[in-house]
Amino acid sequence: MTVAVETGTWQLDPAASTVAVRHKTFWGLMTVKGTFAAVTGDGEVRPDGSAVGTVTLDVASLDTGNAKRDEHLRAADFFDAAHHPEITFSARGAELRDGDTVHVVGQLTVRGVSRPKTFTARLVGADTESLTLDAEFTVDREQFGMGWNQLGMIRGLTTVAGTLRFTRRAAA
Repeated sequence: MTVAVETGTWQLDPAASTVAVRHKTFWGLMTVKGTFAAVTGDGEVRPDGSAVGTVTLDVASLDTGNAKRDEHLRAADFFDAAHHPEITFSARGAELRDGDTVHVVGQLTVRGVSRPKTFTARLVGADTESLTLDAEFTVDREQFGMGWNQLGMIRGLTTVAGTLRFTRRAAA
């Protein structure tokens, strides 16, 4: 079954969207999980069915449930929020394929460093007024200048998972 998505401009609904991260620490014995409370974005579905858009995360809104750890994550060892307050993903192209599968190609910018990122999302709901995407991908934090790793405690890739709900923006 192929889902048709309405052309036009779409606005991210922050109240119905979540972006979370998880990473194994302490030599893989513990998984740190966090959620970004402030997520914004918008997009456009073009007449050919492809889409472009941007999702922005406020670094200071990352909450792992531990205030001291959150403060360290915002510091220069990790996200350096004072100099780089936002993480941005710019989708340069998103195409619906094979029913509910969305192939996404874009650019991820963290700490002022941009890297290409391609992943597969799933269209989990769509009607004339809203659409919802689920996505999960991994990131090598060292590619973005976050190499801090005291005693080798932090290894491997960080997983980013998001559920993004967009609502149709009324034509001007």
